[in-house]
Amino acid sequence: MNQHQYPVNTTQAITLDSLLKVSALERLSANSGVRMRPFPTRQISDQAASKGELNAQRWLALAVLLTGAFLPILDFTIVNLALPSIRSDLRASSGEVQFVISAYAATYAVMLITGGRFGDLFGRKRMFVAGVAGFTVASLLCGLAASPLMLVVGRILQALMAAMMAPQVLASIRVLFSDGEQERAIGMYAATFGLANICGQVLGGILVSAHPFGLAWQAIFLVNVPIGLIAFFGGIFFLQENLPEHAKKLDIRGVVLLSVALGCLVYPLIEGREVDWPGWMGGVVLLSALAFITFIRYEARLSAQDLDPLVELSLFRNPRFAIGIVMGLLFYMLSAFYLTFSVYLQGGLQKSPLQAGLATLPFAVGFFLSSTISSHVMRRFGNYALTLGFALQIVGFGIVMVCVNYQLVTGLEEGLACAGLGYGVVMPSVIKAIIGDVIPRHAGLASGIVMTTLQIGAALGVAIVGGVFYSALGARKDLAGYAHAFSAAIACNVALLIAAAVLSLFLPSEKRVTVQGDT
Repeated sequence: MNQHQYPVNTTQAITLDSLLKVSALERLSANSGVRMRPFPTRQISDQAASKGELNAQRWLALAVLLTGAFLPILDFTIVNLALPSIRSDLRASSGEVQFVISAYAATYAVMLITGGRFGDLFGRKRMFVAGVAGFTVASLLCGLAASPLMLVVGRILQALMAAMMAPQVLASIRVLFSDGEQERAIGMYAATFGLANICGQVLGGILVSAHPFGLAWQAIFLVNVPIGLIAFFGGIFFLQENLPEHAKKLDIRGVVLLSVALGCLVYPLIEGREVDWPGWMGGVVLLSALAFITFIRYEARLSAQDLDPLVELSLFRNPRFAIGIVMGLLFYMLSAFYLTFSVYLQGGLQKSPLQAGLATLPFAVGFFLSSTISSHVMRRFGNYALTLGFALQIVGFGIVMVCVNYQLVTGLEEGLACAGLGYGVVMPSVIKAIIGDVIPRHAGLASGIVMTTLQIGAALGVAIVGGVFYSALGARKDLAGYAHAFSAAIACNVALLIAAAVLSLFLPSEKRVTVQGDT
């Protein structure tokens, strides 16, 4: 292996080099992990045109990647609104309906790190296109399901394919774009989350209520098919690929150990409250801890022997990466808000599922709008963009808590919009903090770690904050009882956001680092 140094800001270095010779594209392939389509051999007399072609291809590739990223988010949001229809049509039990959600969430969380590592080892285009194709087929199977078991199997397959596809999006952003461009690209990634949430809330209610082509809940899965086909063919034609210079082995034992550790952690978090936390779940959590310890020791031994571990533990020695992971965990525990707010609206205020979905739009729209300008906010405020975003959420949810607790007629929508604005600033800022200093050859792994952390945070939030909500609610079924329970849950969310805001003040500044060896 030739020893050389290059800045992590590889795109910037390549752009300068492209002013001298056409072969810069080959260096982009080597440094970024993504093979770009070479230009026809010619003299570069117009430097701006050369740079424009390179930029156009990268942003076109991003559009394809974001189309794929849109699918799992839309699917997760839209399915929640269709659960009553699924239960009625398939004559499913409460446990089977719950498993439609939990089987997907648990499988997705467990396999994300492995999916990200697959992209690093076997090619990000290959994993993205295969994941999109598999997710589309699985969505078709879900839409044709004739029994709860068939639907659950389809959902598990969806989760496996989503875990293969989703990490490649962030990984590709990390290796294709320079530091300043990353902020813009990650902002667009976060905006995709906001747009998918809006579409999920509105489209889900419309599809379930309107019965297009005589379909009920089936339509929420079949709508994924045309979107998946666009992402699939877009991936084939517009994404470029390369394989590692030196073939590496997949750490199968590491995959098994990590899957056991994550599965034994995530499953109790998702299912515990539904089954009233039986004693055996404590044993499952203990098994998770033992599996994590075994996994870490095994991975450290592989690294010491200069082999190929599933997870590069050295990533966690980077303070920016480690603090970002903790902030991401605290931040995404906010996912319990969607559960508690929906229960408050439907149980306390007696709103329909469609009305409940529309009631969250101020938050989702605020999230989407602030995501679109988050790159400018990050560039202007640096690390303090995180603190600003957390502060907006604290203020917004504080207003929501007061409005609900005192049953105020006005102020709720404004509070939700303010919280959504903060959410749209924090999400891309947290992602940038975590993956910004990671060398390109570990981009898929880092992306998988980020997304797994967020999923675990969501599960923790539902388990802990959701537990506070139901404990405060107790046997009460009146509006005052639901308002009190929701206020208690929001207070927990605000406390978590305050902790994350304090932590953001200790986040080290982003550095331009140099690494040795290939990418």
